[in-house]
Amino acid sequence: MFDIGFTELLLVGLVALMVLGPERLPGAVRTTGLWVGRLKRSFSNIKAEVEREIGADEIRRQLHNERILDLEREMKQSIMPPTTAASSNTAASDSPSTPNATPAPKPEPEPEPEPESVPEPIKAAEPTPVSRPDRSPEP
Repeated sequence: MFDIGFTELLLVGLVALMVLGPERLPGAVRTTGLWVGRLKRSFSNIKAEVEREIGADEIRRQLHNERILDLEREMKQSIMPPTTAASSNTAASDSPSTPNATPAPKPEPEPEPEPESVPEPIKAAEPTPVSRPDRSPEP
């Protein structure tokens, strides 16, 4: 990130020695090291927290989307029966081979399923609560 070589560090050290003097330089270096360490720790904590939050939100979103897709597939399967080879043959014979030919009568639609086999209405899926040891529990 910062391209600081040994010569630049040596130059900064010599300037600091001339400005602060030999008696105050060790204390200044120690204080600077402490502040740099604190900054690094705080930045790494912030970065970890942001990554945790982003990851948790994305996982919640993926789970929610998967539930919706599963419910949609179940509804499609319960509404539309699987197609068979007979229905594809019927569709091929529906198109007239000559322009003046009358189309074959279409089969009547299948009766709707009885009410007890109709799936329950879809409820909005709520994301599962995620335990957060570093925070108080959410309402």
